[in-house]
Amino acid sequence: MDETFLCKCIVDTLDGLRDGLAHFSGPSRAAVIFALDPDDPMRVFDPQQLLKGHEPRFRELYIDTENWRRHSAIRTGGCGPGEMTPMDNLGLAGLISCGGLSKTVFYQMWFTEHHPDMCSVGPTECWLEHAAWRFSHDMAGERNLYTGISGYFLREYAMHAVRDHIVDELNRLLGMDTRIRVYPILDAILGISRTREERAWPRGELVFIDPGRMGDIRFLAKFPARERPGLSNFKHVRKLLLAVENSPRKLVSDGSSIVGISGNDIPGYAIVADFRGGHGFVRLQDRLVCSFSDGRFKSTTHRAKLVQVEEALLEVDLGNENGGYLYRIITELVHHAETAKHGCTVVIDLNDTPVEISGQTLTRPLDLEDPDSLALAKSLTAVDGALHVGRGRKLHGFACLLHGRSVPGEDRSRGARYNSALRFTAEHAGIIVVVVSADRGVSVIQDGGEINAQCGWKPLGSCIPLPPTVAGWVAGEYDST
Repeated sequence: MDETFLCKCIVDTLDGLRDGLAHFSGPSRAAVIFALDPDDPMRVFDPQQLLKGHEPRFRELYIDTENWRRHSAIRTGGCGPGEMTPMDNLGLAGLISCGGLSKTVFYQMWFTEHHPDMCSVGPTECWLEHAAWRFSHDMAGERNLYTGISGYFLREYAMHAVRDHIVDELNRLLGMDTRIRVYPILDAILGISRTREERAWPRGELVFIDPGRMGDIRFLAKFPARERPGLSNFKHVRKLLLAVENSPRKLVSDGSSIVGISGNDIPGYAIVADFRGGHGFVRLQDRLVCSFSDGRFKSTTHRAKLVQVEEALLEVDLGNENGGYLYRIITELVHHAETAKHGCTVVIDLNDTPVEISGQTLTRPLDLEDPDSLALAKSLTAVDGALHVGRGRKLHGFACLLHGRSVPGEDRSRGARYNSALRFTAEHAGIIVVVVSADRGVSVIQDGGEINAQCGWKPLGSCIPLPPTVAGWVAGEYDST
């Protein structure tokens, strides 16, 4: 085994995978475990400690038993030189995994993190499977023919991952005889999403049906075959979307042209592009596949990730039930502000006696467990200033001003809400502030700084040492820093 060549292949593949997933899902880590030959020890390459905390499960799977080696040997027996047998997700908490077995790489499993706001893990699983294919292909080649192109492929794999997942699902639903071509559909979705009509972004649903199953659709209006607008004429399709905007009606396409307009009865195998102005979603009927915005496909649901808030609440002695109620209230307030597309600030006061904040106080705090009071609080998010929510799930005030002295880490580009929250939390203990920006997403701030669960990527050179064995890694013999 040429260890230098092996390490270069691993680094190039992992770097391309991580970079591509970062554009699709936000900052993402990646890792791989592998054994090149049937008699080789299992090795792990985890430069960002993605797999940290899962050591007991890896010990159970790969050290305490040799079942993985025997089962893999049986399954690779029927593989040809250029073939790979895919392997499914291991089901580890917080992780997505996929790998494969082949003649050139006996066993490999690739990992990335399961972001809490993903529409579906399907495209990411396809991405990891393709990483396994690329690694097997590279290890089958000669060193002097290696170009490092696998990393470039994986960086730009977003549309292919979405397409592969959709094709897999269509094959499961319709069989292998489907006539619909997915790539032109995805190209059209992005093209239409970038096309304005009288300065407005598109809204409404465009449904794609297999041409052989068009008889399943109940049309309200159908166009003659010779007069059907082509799907590639984005401007024309954008105009037709006005007929279904803000209604249950759907624009129907066979993948090459617009066939007509239907009602709300759509079969479960339909590909649906749901345009919502500046962004939209791709669905297989009611199952989200991915979203799209800024001319790219993404995994995000376009709703705030409040994992940091949930974790911070778990560290406070609120009790599971009380903490859960408070988290759901904060989530509803934040999501309302996001949907309404206005900024807001929510102060979560975890002190036994709420701090005094200048603003509009109330003679009696609103009980946010009451649906009417919660609905009122949602409306108050549109008023300038912050909402003051106590640990007892009551609204103590609104239009609050957050004062404080300047602190390190302020960012003038982030505006008054963000920097005021930094200053206020630096001077008050037991306070978490959630800042919803109209154009910059959601920030969670505590103790004068933003809570950030993302792990930065440190670029790696190709000249790394041979990755350690899983046994050594589980035993703590490997320091990835």
